[in-house]
Amino acid sequence: MGSRVVKRAYRYRFYPTPEQAAQLARTFGCVRYVYNRALAERSRAWTQEQRRVTHAETDRMLTAWKRDAETAWLAEPSKGPLQATLRNLQAAFVNFWSGRAKYPTFKKKGKTLDSATFFRNCFTYRNGNITLAKQDRPLVIVWSRPLPEGATPSQVTVSRNARGQYHVSILVEDTVTSLPPAGGQVGIDAGITSLVTFSTGEKVTNPRHERRDRVRLARAQRDLSRKAKGSANRAKARARVAEIHGRIADRRRDHLHKLSTRIIRENQTVVVEDLSVRTMVRNHSLARAVSDASWSELRAMVEYKADWYGRTVIAVDRFYPSSKTCSACGSVVEDLPLDVREWTCRCGAAHDRDVNAARNILAAGLAVSACGDGVRPPRS
Repeated sequence: MGSRVVKRAYRYRFYPTPEQAAQLARTFGCVRYVYNRALAERSRAWTQEQRRVTHAETDRMLTAWKRDAETAWLAEPSKGPLQATLRNLQAAFVNFWSGRAKYPTFKKKGKTLDSATFFRNCFTYRNGNITLAKQDRPLVIVWSRPLPEGATPSQVTVSRNARGQYHVSILVEDTVTSLPPAGGQVGIDAGITSLVTFSTGEKVTNPRHERRDRVRLARAQRDLSRKAKGSANRAKARARVAEIHGRIADRRRDHLHKLSTRIIRENQTVVVEDLSVRTMVRNHSLARAVSDASWSELRAMVEYKADWYGRTVIAVDRFYPSSKTCSACGSVVEDLPLDVREWTCRCGAAHDRDVNAARNILAAGLAVSACGDGVRPPRS
C-alpha cells in the first residue's frame, strides 16, 4: 500500500462572539462588494473596449478603491479575503473561457453564501486555536474530529449559511494511505426509485430526503409568501425555510458520504455512467426527483475518494444504450419505455431493467479501459 500527500479541508462549526460576528459581517459585505465591482469593471471593459482585464489589474483597482474616500471602509477588514475574492473571480472567468461554466454573475446579499478566505499570513494557529486577522480572541470551534497530527493550516475559510450557522473550513496537507487491494469490480446504474443499482444485483433505495419534508417545506414557504417584504417577520419566516432546506441537505450529504465510502472500500474498479444531469433537470416532471437524488454529488465523492485511496473510476459514454442492451447476448431492443422495468430478450434471458443496465455499464467500462480509449469523457 502506498501513501501520498494531499490537500484536505476539514470543516467545523464555530460560534463567534457578538464582536466577532459584527466584524465578520463587515468582511462578508466587503468581499461581496469587491467581487461585484471587479466583475462590473471587467464586463464594462469587454463591452466597451473589447479588452480583457487581468487579475493584476483588478488587484491594482482594489488598492485604488481603498484609497478613495468614498470606499475607504474597504481597508477595515483584512486584506486576505479581498484578494482571495479577486482570485475566485479570475478562476470563474477562466472556467467561462474554457467552456466549463457560464459567465460569472453578481453576488446578491441574502442570496449567496457569505464566505471569506484567509491566507496563511492573515490568521494564526497556536495550540489548536485559530485567530483571524484583526480579531482579539480565537474562534470557539467545535472540534468534531481532530486535525491530522502535526498538520499546519495553510488556508482558512469562514462562512455563514442561510440558517445563520458559522462554519470554518481548514485546509491542511494530509498523508493518505491507499486501501488494501480489493477484488471487486462494480458497475453502477443511477435511478430514482433505487438511488443506485449495482451490477451484483443489489439495489440501494432512494431515501427521497426532500419528499420527507415536502409538507413542512410547503407550509413554511406559504407562510413566507404572506409576510411583508423587509419586515422582521419575513426574515424569521425565511430562516424557517432555510432551516428545512438545510436539514434536507445535511441528511442527503451524510447518506451520500456513507454510500460512496462503502463503494470505494469494497471495490477496486468502479464504472459509472456519464449522465447529463443539467439536461435531465429540464424535464419538469423529473427535475425535483433528479435534483433530490444528487447523482453528480455522489459521482464527485466516488471520484475523489478513489483518487485518494488507490481505486479506479471509469465513466462510460452517456449515449451507450445500457438499458436496451441484453447483457447475455448483446442484442439491442428498438424501444424500451421508462415504465417497463422488466423485459425478456429474444434469446430468452429475463432482465431487471436496472440490474441489466448496471451489468452492461460494467462490461463497457472494462472494455474501454482495456482499449485505452474513451475511459473518462468530459464531466457534464
